[in-house]
Amino acid sequence: MPDVRRVAVLRANGLGDYVVAEPALSALRRAYPDAEVTLLGATHHAALLDGRPSPVDRVVTVPLVPGVRVGPDPDASEDEVEAWCAARRAEGYDLAVQMHGGGRNSNKLLLRLGARVTVGAATPDAPRPDRWVPYTSYQHDTVRWLEVAAAAGATGTRLEPRFAVTDADLEASHTVVPPGDAPLLVVHPGATDARRCYPEERLGAIAQTLADRGARVVVAGGSGEAERVARVVGGMTDEPETAVGTLDLPALVGLLSRATMMLGNDSGPRHLASAVGTPTVAVFTYANLADVAPLTRVWHRVLVSWHGGCQICGLRVLEGWCGHGVSATHDVDVEEVREAAVDLWEQAVP
Repeated sequence: MPDVRRVAVLRANGLGDYVVAEPALSALRRAYPDAEVTLLGATHHAALLDGRPSPVDRVVTVPLVPGVRVGPDPDASEDEVEAWCAARRAEGYDLAVQMHGGGRNSNKLLLRLGARVTVGAATPDAPRPDRWVPYTSYQHDTVRWLEVAAAAGATGTRLEPRFAVTDADLEASHTVVPPGDAPLLVVHPGATDARRCYPEERLGAIAQTLADRGARVVVAGGSGEAERVARVVGGMTDEPETAVGTLDLPALVGLLSRATMMLGNDSGPRHLASAVGTPTVAVFTYANLADVAPLTRVWHRVLVSWHGGCQICGLRVLEGWCGHGVSATHDVDVEEVREAAVDLWEQAVP
């Protein structure tokens, strides 16, 4: 597209969602090297990308618009949403790109930004931007957003996400987990959706197997994941190091980049680990296998719950939300995960 000076990309969801879209964002950056690229994202995107080399020049936080961005606070009022849209219209975007789902709600917001050209994915019942790509189920998100970028005039050149690690990341991680000589295994037992969490005691047992092979184990989690971390520790006979609520996003990136391997679930930290070049072993539900699992298997092992049902009531993840908030990956055999972890560890350790 000619004369593109300002680009806006709507992608206001999780950390992992940003990572899987990174190849498409980089394609936009290459296609429009002189344009300012603004990510219309979430508050954690600003914390993640501030001062970091990336395809994005700046982040503008999207308000809590129903169907677009959720959060702990009440949804924004229509007056607040309109004021935010008016501020975006004043910036004069030449190109606005929706990489935020099927478009039933996100395309409505995109079309209020006043961009000269709009591009995005669309389900049959969604408003259509000027250029649109059909949104279909069970397509990998990285490929989906590369197709959207191509519709915006930006052809992608790679599938694997990349994420820059800075000296500040490493320094921040060293304050929480000091440097050492032993190869580092980071275990992260959490996920945004509790149904994606593999039973923590099993993760601990697998971590102990690798500790017996010389791994220095660090179990990491956010401030609300102390119980999950404790259950991982309870599954081990050795006492691992823990980092609970002490890792900000730069420190997390630094720690993951230092790790020889990461063990966990389908989560934002797993996506970050793979993007900084760290091998991963993770358990997925069948629902997330198609759209966000690693596309390669040399350094990433993917274990799948093909049933993906609640551990209490059996309701499958694509059949609705039962509210129990427990694992839906519990049917994956721990020996299968252990075998994958040992195999990858033996390849990754120098």
